[in-house]
Amino acid sequence: MAFDIEMIKKLYANFPSAIEQARKVVGKPLTLTEKILYAHLWGETPKLPFERGNSYVDFAPDRVAMQDATAQMALLQFMQSGRTKVAVPSTVHCDHLIEAKVNSATDLNRAVSESSEVYDFLASVSNKYGIGFWKPGAGIIHQVVLENYAFPGGMMIGTDSHTVNAGGLGMIAIGVGGADACDVMAGLPWELKMPKLIGIKLTGKLNGWAAPKDVILKVAGILTVKGGTGAVVEYFGEGAVSMSCTGKGTICNMGAEIGATTSTFGYDESMSRYLRATGRLQIAVMADEIRPHLTGDPEVYNSPELYFDQVIEINLDDLEPHLNGPFTPDLATPISKMKEAAAANNWPTKIEVGLIGSCTNSSYEDISRAVSLAKQVTDKGLKLTAEFTITPGSEQVRYTIERDGFLKIFDEIGATVFANACGPCIGMWARVGAEKAERNTIVHSFNRNFAKRADGNPNTFAFVGSPEIVTAMAIAGTLNFNPLTDSLMNDKGEMVKLDPPTGFELPSKGFAVDDPGFEPPAEDGSNVQVLVSPESKRLQLLDPFPEWDGDDLKGLKLLIKAKGKCTTDHISMAGPWLKFRGHLDNISNNMLIGAVNFFNDKTDFVKNQLTGEYGAVPKTQRAYKAAGIGTIVVGDENYGEGSSREHAAMEPRHLGVRAVLVKSFARIHETNLKKQGMLALTFDNKNDYDKFREDDTVDIIRLKTFAPNKKIKLVLKHHDGTRDEILVNHTYNKQQIEWFKAGAALNIIRKEFEKSKA
Repeated sequence: MAFDIEMIKKLYANFPSAIEQARKVVGKPLTLTEKILYAHLWGETPKLPFERGNSYVDFAPDRVAMQDATAQMALLQFMQSGRTKVAVPSTVHCDHLIEAKVNSATDLNRAVSESSEVYDFLASVSNKYGIGFWKPGAGIIHQVVLENYAFPGGMMIGTDSHTVNAGGLGMIAIGVGGADACDVMAGLPWELKMPKLIGIKLTGKLNGWAAPKDVILKVAGILTVKGGTGAVVEYFGEGAVSMSCTGKGTICNMGAEIGATTSTFGYDESMSRYLRATGRLQIAVMADEIRPHLTGDPEVYNSPELYFDQVIEINLDDLEPHLNGPFTPDLATPISKMKEAAAANNWPTKIEVGLIGSCTNSSYEDISRAVSLAKQVTDKGLKLTAEFTITPGSEQVRYTIERDGFLKIFDEIGATVFANACGPCIGMWARVGAEKAERNTIVHSFNRNFAKRADGNPNTFAFVGSPEIVTAMAIAGTLNFNPLTDSLMNDKGEMVKLDPPTGFELPSKGFAVDDPGFEPPAEDGSNVQVLVSPESKRLQLLDPFPEWDGDDLKGLKLLIKAKGKCTTDHISMAGPWLKFRGHLDNISNNMLIGAVNFFNDKTDFVKNQLTGEYGAVPKTQRAYKAAGIGTIVVGDENYGEGSSREHAAMEPRHLGVRAVLVKSFARIHETNLKKQGMLALTFDNKNDYDKFREDDTVDIIRLKTFAPNKKIKLVLKHHDGTRDEILVNHTYNKQQIEWFKAGAALNIIRKEFEKSKA
């Protein structure tokens, strides 16, 4: 469907002049990223270019998208802003609360029953404030956005880290916390540090078993989970042009796994084809008219080293399929090396389950290529050796692949089709036997594979691959199988090889759907009542966080010194906790329960300095809060990696944590902490991490002179009477310091709106 045509018309009408102005300011040819960013500035174009990696810039995004788990808190915050309607087109997508257990129909019906009060709240608040509502079963937010809302040259933010998926249609699409979304929906600018630029030149063309997924798996191996932090990744070259639009979306989607702000591709014929196929002919025609402005300037792509901060070149002709993992998405292994790597690392080689779909790989093309392999199971006398599941990305995709016979082929080989939802990709998987915590291996086409991510079992070794490779591995049932070279024994005792996958970029008969699942909001929502029960265990209206009292923070207790990887999954787990995403106090009972305590190598087991006893992190923190004592959390590198969930920032704030001090932050989490009025600090000397002891009391001083680029001092008071003084850094600008002083960014929004009404 086509939405917001008038908004897109207006943007495109001004695009050429905005690009020309930007080109004069920058003084050289422009990348696509620069074109989109400068075309979406809040206010006038500056006289001097912004400094990449340093300048904070205010932007005016075109739209906001929210998934049901994060939308609850985002909209609860928006309700505090005092506004009566969202200022930009916004949508809510119900995709996170549907648990994969039996099959699509059974699981969807159970979710609608169990989460009815959440869905009723989201439907009513959307209806009241002018927000489009996509019902449970309509599809995964990122696939639905790609099919209906993404457009070349646009800029959007979304309350999910994989919002970046929309880069497949030439957008700058960025994952944010709910407080950022609240700002934009309230009509305020959105702030972002001007990103650095990484250019990835794709030469050649994918062939055989190689898929777009293998491009980002390769890139993840090169850049690691931190290599894209603070940067936009822009893909270009003949290899980029030769790829499908949804293939580009897959690559952009997993850009979140390298820490990138977002990823994008220049507008080309594949995007035009996709727009037309998804009922957006008018947008395709408009984009065609300004095509040169919707891609990087030719000079940029001819001499990329002059325009990007880093350039990587990948020859698609030679690209080998990869499996990345386990436990991290950047451990990249070419399929030809997997047998050797599994043996060297003692990975379980028997594959228990293969899972395809999710927001990353659930397009018509993905499913069609996987089904070409599933068909060979029957045709060549083979059988599935592992369990096999399919998660369609949207009702439109599901309906179309059913019409075209794909689901029948999957059914014939014993596969299970789950609901059009996130499901196992975010831990919403009721996997039988996972509670036994046995060592086992799964392969999937999702984006993340952190420990416990899919099924809650810390001993599940999850490997990420393309849908084609996952399907082949599920047929073979072992990590030792290389479908490019190895054969399998069929039911006649013959050795047969799988033919390389084939598929269709778009359905030859076009997409079809009976009910896409969309509900438009009321024209006038003034009389619509938002449904929140005071007795609800799942929804809780918010109270503002208190303002800073103007003094240094003294007498803070060390709550936990987290060891190693501490993602947002460790700080605020998903899975069964998703049901509390709209109830801040209840979900705070999962705060940091997955973080490893440096002092005992255990999770959810820290020392309560008031009693000397060890216990759960949330319980210990609540004891400090009851005693009126603030705390500090200390962490390692890339703290807060992973999902955009702001609960990982709101829970510590709610329970009385005053500061988080780490070696380095993941971008979204650092911003989320700032938005909630927390101190987000980094070590000036990373070795100072070692100075923290289990019984430490900490003073944070120099806050009365809190200023941009000015270091803050910490005094560590040890139990034996000794002390250490260390310096720490921060990235707060003047506006963000005001957030801290006000107690939260939202407090400022509300006050400004109240002043405007006075």
